[in-house]
Amino acid sequence: MGSLQSLLPLVLLILIMYFLLIRPQKKKEKAVNEMRSNIKAGDEIITIGGICGKVVKVKEETIVIQVGAEKLKFEMMKWSVSKVINSDESKTSSKKAKPVEETEEAPKKALPKRMKKASEENEAEPTIMEENTAQESSPVEEVEEK
Repeated sequence: MGSLQSLLPLVLLILIMYFLLIRPQKKKEKAVNEMRSNIKAGDEIITIGGICGKVVKVKEETIVIQVGAEKLKFEMMKWSVSKVINSDESKTSSKKAKPVEETEEAPKKALPKRMKKASEENEAEPTIMEENTAQESSPVEEVEEK
């Protein structure tokens, strides 16, 4: 009975370590491995080294990415992918979400920037013209007084 009581704190410590450290780490590792295995052509990625690029070709253990303005292509291992920024699935889901938002914004009747500028200029022009006519009449009066 005494040896069982001395082992109880050790067993509790191991269980706590498992639930707080080991289990969450395994879940995270599993999610990262799944993300890396689901990479497909067209996805934008960031590597562990900080290189941002677009996936051009996917092989079994490697991927070919396209980087920079010169569209430089190079091959790298899948395990070097840190995260996927944009995937085709997220683009399609965001496109589906946007029309719903646009229908909600439709009652506002917001004008495009060009239309806003034109309407502001039309509203501002009469006041400017009234000021110009007022300024033009005052110099004429001064000339007549001299």
